[in-house]
Amino acid sequence: MPRFYIPPHVWNPEKLALDDGETHHALSVLRMQAGDRATVFNGQGAEATVELASVEKGRVLLKKISTGKAAPLGCELVLGQAIPKGKNMDLIVEKATELGASAIAPLMSERTIVRAAAGEALAKRDKWQRVAVEAAKQCGQNWLPRVLTPQTPKEFFQSGEKFDVMLIASLQPDARPIKQLLAEVAATQPRRVLILVGPEGDFTPAEVGLAKAHGCRPVTLGPIILRTETAAIYCLSVLGHELFG
Repeated sequence: MPRFYIPPHVWNPEKLALDDGETHHALSVLRMQAGDRATVFNGQGAEATVELASVEKGRVLLKKISTGKAAPLGCELVLGQAIPKGKNMDLIVEKATELGASAIAPLMSERTIVRAAAGEALAKRDKWQRVAVEAAKQCGQNWLPRVLTPQTPKEFFQSGEKFDVMLIASLQPDARPIKQLLAEVAATQPRRVLILVGPEGDFTPAEVGLAKAHGCRPVTLGPIILRTETAAIYCLSVLGHELFG
């Protein structure tokens, strides 16, 4: 069945309705009609099977048939991703959503080509949040990752986010194999884990030093140098395999 997103602040299982964007998708793109069924979700685990009770003047009224709740994953994975060039950030957000990331922090590192002023940063955040919504609709994910406003690594560490384990993908000689390090921390059952992935050309030594000073442990992803989008997908896949349980 088609899936539609209803934000948590307006989620009411007894009175469900689609916003303008989702209504357009249902009526103009999917050509749905009264009596058709769909699934709606709120991005915080809740979902409902609904029937389009009526379609009038471009407004869709929904009738609840059943509700459900998806349990959260065993560990919150937060991806701190240096913004790559082109549309690769869209791909990273999409795949991070599919792989169960709980939050995505776009980072403007020293070697990041893409820059954004305050207003542009908010627009980019909103755009990437929509990418996450579309990915969740497609893959059946009922937990939606929160996309943060683009910021520098220094600003990110100053934000006060707390983690049980903090990692940074690194090409430096002191980096340890990610599987080896995870074998040590998995037994502690961490509830919130950060992984930082650098841009084309990697983080600068100063940025790696900053991350290490805040508790990040450098990990190597193997002998092959990966593209930044590949590294992000690889890291989340390995972390999910080892920590979701």
